[in-house]
Amino acid sequence: MKMLLFTLILASTPAFSKEPATENLKTKNLVAWCIVPFDASKRGPAERAEMLTELGIKRCAYDWRKEHVPEFEQEILEYKKHGIEFFAFWGQHENAFALFEKYDLHPQIWLTLRDPGEGSEEEKIAKAAESLMSLAEKTAKMGCTLGLYNHGGWGGEPENLVAVCKKLYQQGHENVGIVYNWHHGHEHIGDWAESLALMKPFLHCLNLNGMNPNAEPKILALGTGKHEAAMLKTLIESGYDGPIGILDHQNQLDSKIALQANLDGLAALKKEK
Repeated sequence: MKMLLFTLILASTPAFSKEPATENLKTKNLVAWCIVPFDASKRGPAERAEMLTELGIKRCAYDWRKEHVPEFEQEILEYKKHGIEFFAFWGQHENAFALFEKYDLHPQIWLTLRDPGEGSEEEKIAKAAESLMSLAEKTAKMGCTLGLYNHGGWGGEPENLVAVCKKLYQQGHENVGIVYNWHHGHEHIGDWAESLALMKPFLHCLNLNGMNPNAEPKILALGTGKHEAAMLKTLIESGYDGPIGILDHQNQLDSKIALQANLDGLAALKKEK
């Protein structure tokens, strides 16, 4: 009788799912990107924090222009007020770095990996790493990671991003990694699986985008392109569980509309995977 009861219990217990984890694709874990200078509605810090809260997004990577410098502190305070993580900061600015210390913040620091100029590939890798050494040290002291950002060209190639990271690791700078953007990676649609496998050990954040051949158009809502469904499937199957970003990056659009379109597209893509 006990054996029969045990068998019935086992039969009625759901099997553990073999589906890869997609916790990083839930709205509350996504990172909003390119929503400050690109917002057609020109929101200020308070309105931006309210907008993210309304969408259910709890993390933001902060891009800025010169006119936003006086707003740095208010942006931080509004995010704190609304429970939004100040996830990343674009580039370098001493005012922002001082505020991070004041408020005990440790965001990722995102910086474009640039072409160091002439030389062999080995020489270029060494030059690029050398140019980043002081910032790698500084961000480490701040308790921040440094994300090398692909923005096309030599510095947008996954193998170069990885090679520079490895060179910096050899110098003890293990806080350095990669921030990879689909909207700057159209030339790697065809070898996305290989590129992802190469970058995955160093990947600090991956920003998604709708993907058509030849970047036509470059910025596209998720779910409206030809390739992002397959690319997302590859990403999920890879086991990558790190941060995922969605973006606006469209001057003509209200950032809320652009982000919502990406949220809707992502939801549809997850059902298709």
